[in-house]
Amino acid sequence: MSHYRNYGSPAQADAGRPFFALMKAWAAGLVVLLLASYLQSAYFYGSFATAEKLESFSNVLWLIHLPNAVCIALTVWVSARVHAEPHRDSTVQHMSAAFAVPVAGQIVAFALSAGLPWRNLGVVSVLMSVAVLVVGCVAGYAAERLREQD
Repeated sequence: MSHYRNYGSPAQADAGRPFFALMKAWAAGLVVLLLASYLQSAYFYGSFATAEKLESFSNVLWLIHLPNAVCIALTVWVSARVHAEPHRDSTVQHMSAAFAVPVAGQIVAFALSAGLPWRNLGVVSVLMSVAVLVVGCVAGYAAERLREQD
């Protein structure tokens, strides 16, 4: 006797496994977040975000926070697109699939940077990072919803 069910189609097979659908979305989001963050820090920051340019708030906004929001939006969009179809109808599951990786990434970034002596985590820095997280999440989720409507 087989322990596997015959579901008939991949969509029907995913219908019985909501946790695995979440795991697949989180894995895709994690890959995108790591790749985008690596490309951002390795190529973008080294070329454009020099110490002289980061003295004004507007340059920090354009050179640090805007690229971070784009990385977060891309992560949310990919995570939400990979999330399996039968589970998208559940708002809680779909939002968990979309937002878990960027929120966890932000928590890890705060935890890792808090112990660094040269990293000053002031209130303004934390609030800007949270605002960037919210803007990126909203933009990525809106892009996914617009794509789904087409």
